[in-house]
Amino acid sequence: MSTRTGEVREIKVGKYVVIDGEPCKVVSYTTAKTGKHGHAKANVVGIGIFDGVKRTLVAPVDAKVEFPIIDKRVGQVLAIMGDTVQIMDMETYETFETKMPAPDDIEGELKEGVEVEYIVAMERRKLTRVR
Repeated sequence: MSTRTGEVREIKVGKYVVIDGEPCKVVSYTTAKTGKHGHAKANVVGIGIFDGVKRTLVAPVDAKVEFPIIDKRVGQVLAIMGDTVQIMDMETYETFETKMPAPDDIEGELKEGVEVEYIVAMERRKLTRVR
């Protein structure tokens, strides 16, 4: 897996963290004060990159968590086949198929021959926008 390990206190809003095995974008981060004999607790809310599901993480601020390594890349659409899209990476010329994004999830019009930006996280790919 392409992740790195860090502490909960390193989490920032707008960055990415792994919650329940799914890479998520952090939308909320709050901490509670320490108790008499306890540790400060963090409440993290994230939205899954690939499935859009809201997930929460409650843990001490010194607990270990995983951060996904997000790789933003450029590719060209070779073919659109129903609910899948065939893309060729512009740097490595590798071809792969990925699920067709929802019309409101991608910026611009998706058609054959256009360049697109996509992200790779934890060995999964998702189209983000048309260039």
